Order: sequence, then C-alpha cells, then structure tokens
Amino acid sequence: MKNSTCLLQPSLASTVALPIIYSFLFTTGGFGNILSGWIFSKHISTKRTQNIYLTNLVIANLFVSIMMPFLAAYFADGYQWEYDSVLCKIVNYFGTLVMQSSMYVSITILCWTAVSQYATLMKNNEHTQYSPSVNENFFYKCLLEKFRQPKFAKYLCISIWIIVLSITVPVIVYDFHVQPDHEQVDRCYHWKAEYGERTSKTTVLIATAWFFLFFITVLFLYYSLVNHLSKIQKNTCIGKKHLIYNTVKRNIFVILLIFTVCFLPYHIFRPVFYALLLSEDCQMMNYLVEAKNFLTCLAAAKSSLDPVINLLLDKTFKKRLYNCFRKSDHKHTPNIEETTQM
Repeated sequence: MKNSTCLLQPSLASTVALPIIYSFLFTTGGFGNILSGWIFSKHISTKRTQNIYLTNLVIANLFVSIMMPFLAAYFADGYQWEYDSVLCKIVNYFGTLVMQSSMYVSITILCWTAVSQYATLMKNNEHTQYSPSVNENFFYKCLLEKFRQPKFAKYLCISIWIIVLSITVPVIVYDFHVQPDHEQVDRCYHWKAEYGERTSKTTVLIATAWFFLFFITVLFLYYSLVNHLSKIQKNTCIGKKHLIYNTVKRNIFVILLIFTVCFLPYHIFRPVFYALLLSEDCQMMNYLVEAKNFLTCLAAAKSSLDPVINLLLDKTFKKRLYNCFRKSDHKHTPNIEETTQM
C-alpha cells in the first residue's frame, strides 16, 4: 500500500449505524440460533443427514454472533482505542478472523445442504415414469447419493472445521507476533487493521475464490433443477404425492437468494477493495473502508436468517418449535373444566 500515513476518519454511519446493527443482529441471531441449537440437541435426531448439516450451521452462526458485540464496540469507539489495547487485539487478531472463518463454514454447509436437497429430488425419480439419462444416473450414484448419507455428512462437516482451523490459527498467531511499526500505527481504527497483513489479504482472496466456487455450484443446481422439472412434466404428471419437487426447488432457491443478497456483493467488492486501495487518495480510502465494513455487516446478517432457513428446510424443526410454544401457552392458559368448576 502506497500511502501508509493516511488517517482513517470514521463517519457517523460507521460509529452509530454499524454498532446499532451489530447489536440488533447479536440479539436476534443469538436468540434464534441458541433456540435452534436447543431444539436440535433435545428434540430432533442428529442421525438424519439434513439435521447434521443444519446443526453445524447453527454452531457456525453462534461463533459469528459471539463476535458481534466486539465489532459493535470497535466501530463505536475503535478510533479512540490504542493499538496495543486488549480490545483492539481481540477484534483484530481474533474476532474478525473467527467471524470470517465461521462465515465460510456457513457458506460451505449451505452449499452441501443444497446438494443434499437436489439428491433427494433425484432419488424420487424412482417413483415417477420419467427415466433419467445415463449421465444423470451416473452423477447421482457416484456423487449426489453420498450427500444423503449421514456418515458422509459427518465426515464433510468435520473436514471443513479442520480445514478452517488449520488456516485460521496460523494466521492469528502470525498476525499477533508480526505487528506493525508503532510509529505508523497508534490507533486501533487504522488502515493496517482494515487492510490486514499480507497473510490476511492472501487468505481473503482464497476465501473469495472459495465462495464463488460454491455460489456457481448452487446456481448450477438450481438451473439443473428447473431444467429437470421441465423434462419430468413433459413425460409424466406430477401429482400431489410429488410435491417434494416444488419443496426442493423452493429450498434451493432460498439458499441461492441468501448467497446472492448477503454474500455476493461482499465478494464482488473485496477484490476491488484491494485493487483500489493502492491509490494515494485518502478520501477514497475512507470511502472504500466504510463500504467494505457495511458489506461485511450484510454478510454477517445472514447468521440471523438461518433460524428462518431451519423453518423452511426442516419440517421436524418447524413441528418441534410449534410444539414448544404450544406447551408454553398451555402452561399459562387455565383449563376450561377447572375454570367452570371454580
């Protein structure tokens, strides 16, 4: 970066709006994901493939939610913190990387959930008069069928957590020990923290490629699903017993919508951010940093939407949640016979 002496001046939008948004997301996302985790652990069997994916999704969301209060404090007062302060180190060397890592675990698991949903649809071809092509049968039996197997789903989820930890931990340790010159960096809200070390930049670029790989996969699944359904409708009639087709189509569309709205703007802007930040224009640098922070907040907001995704993707989860609230209402509602006797 050419202009390392440029001072970042956070606007009112950053110091007021972002802390409020992160505090709101922490409240709603934390409550929703804790409730989801409780329902999965107490009332729903984790032996089902989809529940394995959704349980790991809840865990990743909780990590994102835990970091939100630190980010709210950072944007509210970070420009006043000293670079050596404990809070600054927590946000820069731990909080940001943990939140980003958990975000990419969520992206990965959402993609696998879409693949599992698509595999469920392909499995239901056995109950239709439509005969899939040889390539479709080969694709299903060799790859898609694996995503429906609970044991394979567990190995996938364990592997993604191991990969993320093996990347995140060395970056945290390296950035913690290789600190910038304190003559250039005195405040926490500084270009060094926003731009990141060379290792952070490399990790972000790899993560951006990671996202687009899964985004294209989900996009391809949705296109393939629409095309597949059109072929089925030409060859056979989809009756009420085949409503699963519309359900799977809706579920994959919801996942694709979340990828497009929450994650796509951030990942399109991130390479542009690093390219334009080579400029020596301090005003442009401030605009770019604030744009990045708001798009990061938009991506983090997805963690608050996942409890809604659980309602859409899992009928058992919806039923258990309804039963929990119904039992709660019964505890506070007097029995009709008892009231008449009184």
